[in-house]
Amino acid sequence: MSTAAVGFLPTYGTWGAWAPALLVLLRFLQGIGLGGEWGGAALLAVEHAPSGRRGRYAAYPQLGPSVGFFGATGVFLVLSTAVSDNAFQGWAWRVPFLLSLVLVAVGLFVRLQISETPAFRKVIVDKRASRAPFADVVRRCPRELLLGSGAMIVAYGLFYTATTYCLSYGTKTLGVGRTTMLLASMAAVVFLAAGTWVAATRSDRLGRRRMALSGTIAAIVWGLLLFPLLDTAYLPLIVLGLGGTLLLMGVIYGPMGAFLPELFPAELRYSGAGLAYSLGGVAGGAVAPLVATRLQAEFGSASVGWYVSFMAVLSLVCLLRLPETRDRELVEG
Repeated sequence: MSTAAVGFLPTYGTWGAWAPALLVLLRFLQGIGLGGEWGGAALLAVEHAPSGRRGRYAAYPQLGPSVGFFGATGVFLVLSTAVSDNAFQGWAWRVPFLLSLVLVAVGLFVRLQISETPAFRKVIVDKRASRAPFADVVRRCPRELLLGSGAMIVAYGLFYTATTYCLSYGTKTLGVGRTTMLLASMAAVVFLAAGTWVAATRSDRLGRRRMALSGTIAAIVWGLLLFPLLDTAYLPLIVLGLGGTLLLMGVIYGPMGAFLPELFPAELRYSGAGLAYSLGGVAGGAVAPLVATRLQAEFGSASVGWYVSFMAVLSLVCLLRLPETRDRELVEG
């Protein structure tokens, strides 16, 4: 609902500083929603999955960013080509946010049809439910929480660099048309979906950690190639740069749907996985566009690529300290 509410926000010209303040509040509420949404979706998929197929089942919620970004970008593309710039700035930008009301209805319908998982029901029967899950996660699983968060940094960093930052960089710095950059972004998201699905499903056979490691190691190198490709301002190379970045994000992100929940015991799994996911998002996603903008202004685009590689190195160190979880039992006892 907070996403839809963005579509009703007054402008700065109408409300002054209260308008951006309210936007920040709505983004905070979106964060609360995401903190509950991802953990719940991942656990419902993983804990309902048959033996040996948890990665495949977890692949479906992991495809959410691909489908969501493709749909949202498509709506923005249609609007940006169908209306004038003045109309887009005046009212049309609100439409994608208002359309999210449809997703709210679909999401509620799906959730009302799903039963609690066997693992959670056993926790309740055994009276092992935590009264203070946040405190218990920090106290009992600090290593898994910190390392899991660190492992997620590069996935978020790749995503927001390739989407939020590069879209602005392409239009404002390189002078590429907005429509062209939106089309390139939509094409690149197909690579994200492919990488997510392949890595998540293969993790059932090859292991979550192994798949995430392969994507993270490749991201260290790719960070140095991304901006030389973009700086050509040549559309096929722009698509290659964005597509390669999101492909590697998918290879890392896909297995995480099963990997993060498997790191934690059943009674702390929801909070542990959700916190690791969200903390990695803050460190890798919320910070990346801000740092990238400052680096580009001070040192040029190559420095942004080095920053992407730096995030990948951080995640690599964390992944190397984590165990393989593919064969762990989700229901203790």
